Amino acid sequence: MTGEGALRIVIADDHPLYRRGLAALLNAHEGWEVVAEEQTGVGAVTATHATQPDIVLMDLNMPELDGIEATRRIVTTSPHVGVLVLTMYDDDASVFAAMRAGARGYLLKGADRDEIVRAVSAIASGEAIFGPTVALRIIEFFAATRPPSAQIVFPELTAREHEVLDLIAAGRSNTDVSKTLVLSPKTVRNHVSNIFTKLQVADRSEAIVRAREAGLGR
Repeated sequence: MTGEGALRIVIADDHPLYRRGLAALLNAHEGWEVVAEEQTGVGAVTATHATQPDIVLMDLNMPELDGIEATRRIVTTSPHVGVLVLTMYDDDASVFAAMRAGARGYLLKGADRDEIVRAVSAIASGEAIFGPTVALRIIEFFAATRPPSAQIVFPELTAREHEVLDLIAAGRSNTDVSKTLVLSPKTVRNHVSNIFTKLQVADRSEAIVRAREAGLGR
């Protein structure tokens, strides 16, 4: 379906058959419209700037400009556009590079049609979404990197608030925390406010001092 009010999508993938099949799948969904198909990273950035879609489906292995840098440029100039990475790569470096670049979702190309449709719908609704394998990697990463003392000190904080406080203690801004934990800026602000209240501190500086004294932020 095309026309005013349609969910507008750009597909960036250098494999013509996969790209066309993906376009057919998405165009068949009522209320969705693929407004551009691009085979290079530069083309993806240019098409996004020209068409201002709601969502970009981005492969990582792209000629001229890789998908990570293309994502970064798109999010920088058009922060309202949700980028869903759809790639063969499931290594930690690719996953976290895409997240740092501003991608809101990450699926592997082995995902079935229903999973792709669900991911596009979720990102259109403002959510972040990751395939099961990728989600497991993210969970394992944060479980491995969380300081051993994080669950002992400040027991009044939730696990997520511990993660936010740890990043704040490391000198990260709210924007950095939002991108690292894949949370909306509003959610991060709420967590920070809750942390201040629970720790009974007046401001960010005092929270950082207490967190570092407890061993966080290293």
